[in-house]
Amino acid sequence: MEPLPIVWFVAVALLWTGYLLLEGFDLGVGMHMLVGARSESDRRVMLNAIGPVWDGNEVWLLTAGAATFAAFPLWYASLFSALYIPLVLVLLGLILRAVSIEYRGKIVSRVWTRFWDWSIGLGSAVAAFGIGAGLALTTTGLPIDANGDRVGGPFVWLTPVAVLGGLALVGFCLVHGATFLALKTDGPVRERMRRLVPRLAPVALLPIAGWAILVEVQGGNVFSWILLGLAVVAGVVGWIFARAGREGRAFTGFAVFGALGAGSIFAAVFPVVLPSTIDAAYDLTIWNAASGPYTLGVMTVVTGVALPVVLAYQAWTYWVFRKRIGPAHLPAAHDVTPAIRQAGAAR
Repeated sequence: MEPLPIVWFVAVALLWTGYLLLEGFDLGVGMHMLVGARSESDRRVMLNAIGPVWDGNEVWLLTAGAATFAAFPLWYASLFSALYIPLVLVLLGLILRAVSIEYRGKIVSRVWTRFWDWSIGLGSAVAAFGIGAGLALTTTGLPIDANGDRVGGPFVWLTPVAVLGGLALVGFCLVHGATFLALKTDGPVRERMRRLVPRLAPVALLPIAGWAILVEVQGGNVFSWILLGLAVVAGVVGWIFARAGREGRAFTGFAVFGALGAGSIFAAVFPVVLPSTIDAAYDLTIWNAASGPYTLGVMTVVTGVALPVVLAYQAWTYWVFRKRIGPAHLPAAHDVTPAIRQAGAAR
């Protein structure tokens, strides 16, 4: 048995889990800008809470996608072929969100800022739903044939499982984002999120629990069931700390819930990376979807050198911007004049 495909399956699972945990609260904050903010000050506080880290968190999506492509090219090709439409929507949502964050503060205008607020919220919701749907389908199955090609029309992926996965990630992001805001902000936003999390979590986390149980019933093993049990315990602990107003421990509890929940799902499907709903003989596994030993070996060496540097840099970023932010820290809103116009005016 070749060890490298197993190593890279674990690595890909960790990268996707890292992305869900880090980008999860970003997406949740984006959605809360629509439903959880009461004033322009609230929305600016929310946006500034994720301002220093949101683009760094998105790197995990690129890394997870690139690792999937390089280590398991057949998995990547089949997944993107079968889920072409939802993945395009995910990319559009992420692009819309990124552009909105960059442009929202350029002009002081209620119409301008509210337009970009809706763009941030909708882009975050679409991205979260699409990623959740895609991950749910890759763990429960798609109609792929012996060549890994999709069988059926372009909307064959739109199943109850896809909707469940989409709702699961949206719900997790809302809870994770609210807990993050309670931890990182001060003032009205913090107080509102502290009250919201204990009421939101029991309902919003139900879809992700349903997704995990579905995967476990379909092909779970002792190890994956243990991980799922620990995830439930972590979620309950996070909820208890949220009720007690301990934001840091609540955030940790829900983060551990997400990590162990994702771990239980990946452990349950191992060694299958994309089940076929047509015939189990067409399943893509880490053995028939992996790159050759040379490619995996080079990837392992490069990752062993680069990954610690990336992790250290991101940890330093979080340390530098570790303090809470509140309305008192916001500078006065002002129009931003493009540099090219400033240069023209100076001539």
